[in-house]
Amino acid sequence: MNLLRNITKVLAAVIVSLIAMINPIHAQEELGVYEHLDDTLSGDLIFTDELYNRVNLKEAINKPTIISLVYYECPGICSPLLNGLAEALEKADITMGKDYQVFTISFNQVEKPPLALKKKNTYAKLLSHGDTDNGWHFFTGDSANIFKLLDEVGFKVKKEGTQFIHPGTLIVLSPKGKITRYLYGSAYFLPFDIKMAVAEAAQGRSGPTITKMLNYCFSYDPAGKKYVFNMTKISGTIILLIAFIFLASLTLKGRKSKKTDQI
Repeated sequence: MNLLRNITKVLAAVIVSLIAMINPIHAQEELGVYEHLDDTLSGDLIFTDELYNRVNLKEAINKPTIISLVYYECPGICSPLLNGLAEALEKADITMGKDYQVFTISFNQVEKPPLALKKKNTYAKLLSHGDTDNGWHFFTGDSANIFKLLDEVGFKVKKEGTQFIHPGTLIVLSPKGKITRYLYGSAYFLPFDIKMAVAEAAQGRSGPTITKMLNYCFSYDPAGKKYVFNMTKISGTIILLIAFIFLASLTLKGRKSKKTDQI
């Protein structure tokens, strides 16, 4: 039993170290997504679409709406995220413009409608069905409206030079502008998840988030200015899991040995 206690102490120390490694405390801790499920967008958010139309977002949301927050000249996860979204929408058994719409919104205030239109033309080609002209809009805006929108949906970013550190997620809203679902990912979304999120939004029902793997598995590389897969965190998680299994096994064996001695 003394051996078991010593091993337990060592494992406990290892686990504490791994937790510190996986969840480092640093100045960028506030970055990420802070879900605001069931909150409703305010009625004074004004953005400019790819055709220079000034649009009140709340008034434009008249059906389930998927919001993707990106910036168009992002060198990291924004393009893979939009590619993944387009691929999932192409496979999903729902129709853009009829069952839902998509708002892709740049949080970089220096980006303007010509760039938004260029992006729209790129991604519209990836869909073979639905009304992409009226169902998928690409917006730009000023800093005041951008900051207010990010705050209302709980999307935290940080500017580093001309680039941004930011998470990757889709935000689904009901026809009344209520936040009903967050879908995390950087390059792949399940068509079924998209379809279910749209169906729930149509009914005004919010759903819990199943996974937040993006915030956990990816880190920002300031030198490369892109998100990279963080093997240290994943390895740490695996080691932590093995440690727990080993500890549980030792505890179980200890209890069985004690019962045998008593007999």
